[in-house]
Amino acid sequence: MLKGIYPPLTTPFQDNEVSYDKLLDNLKIYETKKLSGYVVFGSNGESAFLTKEEKLKMIFTIREHAKSNKAIIAGTGLESINETISLSNDSAKNGADYALIITPSFFKSAMNHDALVEYYTIIADSISIPVIIYNVTKFTNVNIEVETIASLSKHPNIVGLKNSTENIAQISEAIYNAPEDFTILAGTGSILLAAMNSGAAGGVLALANIAPDECIAIYELFNQGKMDEAQTIQNRMLAVNKAITATYGVAGLKTAMDLLGYYGGLPRKPLQRLASNQINNLKSILLNAGLLK
Repeated sequence: MLKGIYPPLTTPFQDNEVSYDKLLDNLKIYETKKLSGYVVFGSNGESAFLTKEEKLKMIFTIREHAKSNKAIIAGTGLESINETISLSNDSAKNGADYALIITPSFFKSAMNHDALVEYYTIIADSISIPVIIYNVTKFTNVNIEVETIASLSKHPNIVGLKNSTENIAQISEAIYNAPEDFTILAGTGSILLAAMNSGAAGGVLALANIAPDECIAIYELFNQGKMDEAQTIQNRMLAVNKAITATYGVAGLKTAMDLLGYYGGLPRKPLQRLASNQINNLKSILLNAGLLK
């Protein structure tokens, strides 16, 4: 069963090309942490800008160097059912354990209950690894409804949901309506503790790329019943999480990584680097949170 903290790894670029060496440099640090695994080429991995060949090489590289008990979740969802099936199965051959599949969104007004049930069912029937549904409304403008999640959760090859909204009520309702062995993971660091209090099993968190110890501490303290201590860390991370997601996005996350001893580098074009005033503001946020000394 999926549980714990999973960073959605950023994709390091040098001269606008994927740097697998820098990927491994970051991985060496993450491998010293109590992380449950890694998400490869999710939203924070700039999946939309990567070729299929780059994606498959990333999975192979990480699987080759990560501990065998670390789950590798690959962001294989595409608009096309056939392409999603192809990428998912090829990712499985290269070492992926789960396929994280985003809701299709190009024809967003048509992505109703029936369309999404059919999309995920066909894929789940056709791939060799389990499916995790990925709900990230801020990018897709598609919100998968609780009724749809409840229906899909009955499929034997659909094992979980990453919900990247901050809607705790929706998360709670989805947990209530899904089987016990269906895993729901928080998709943003701002609600990790609240989501776990509602029954989530952990989180896939951009925040875990730069503050893995803090995310793991929240998870462990919650499981030990030390809610006040967990809440203190959660509160301290709120401004950081907002800065690297809603405010500055991937460029902010990568800049924060550079400031904290990881390799972030530049996002892939057409995404732009942060301006100097934005970097200074980000530094202040990291200092206030006790992450930057």
